[in-house]
Amino acid sequence: MTLNPSPSDGLTPPALGKPIKRGFFSRSVHDVAPDLIGATLLVEGIGGIIVEVEAYHHTEPAAHSHRGPTPRNIVMFGPPGFAYVYRSYGIHWCVNFVCEMDGSAAAVLIRALQPTHGIPAMRRRRGLHDERLLCSGPGKLCQALGISIAHNALPLDTPPIAIFQRADGVEVVAGVRIGITKAADLPWRYGLKESKFLSKPFKNAGF
Repeated sequence: MTLNPSPSDGLTPPALGKPIKRGFFSRSVHDVAPDLIGATLLVEGIGGIIVEVEAYHHTEPAAHSHRGPTPRNIVMFGPPGFAYVYRSYGIHWCVNFVCEMDGSAAAVLIRALQPTHGIPAMRRRRGLHDERLLCSGPGKLCQALGISIAHNALPLDTPPIAIFQRADGVEVVAGVRIGITKAADLPWRYGLKESKFLSKPFKNAGF
């Protein structure tokens, strides 16, 4: 997949694919996660191309759902196709997409985007100019897109959230997840090969 240059300075954003509906997420989290690479996430029209994600499942200890439902993670145990938003380390919001059947408690963490839509708004929210740093991490992208706890449990195919299919020919790489100590050896992080918008590069990764 050859991505269009980011439309800074007033250039036209790249064309969007077909909208992704909730049924897309009713599959294994390990199928959904790599399939999200190259898709476009918009919140109130602001966002970009998903270039990095991580998969989480209740059967492994790094998942918030591993020990069962709580008021914080209850949306993970509901039907697929909804947003799970939580605060990381009491500072940054992070957004996940709930996957699999009702009760499975699996989700995909959105780690990084290539900004394409609403870049001036992202720059204002983030207080910086460099497009490579606007959404190069889960907390950064939530700040850039204005995502907060108000978006928790919202459907992923209804305003203010919209996700659009990727173009053909996306090259996906895989590697271990970042910033965790439990189940740290699982290769459940997926990214767009050689993207300069990743939170961290992939080393010796393949898919």
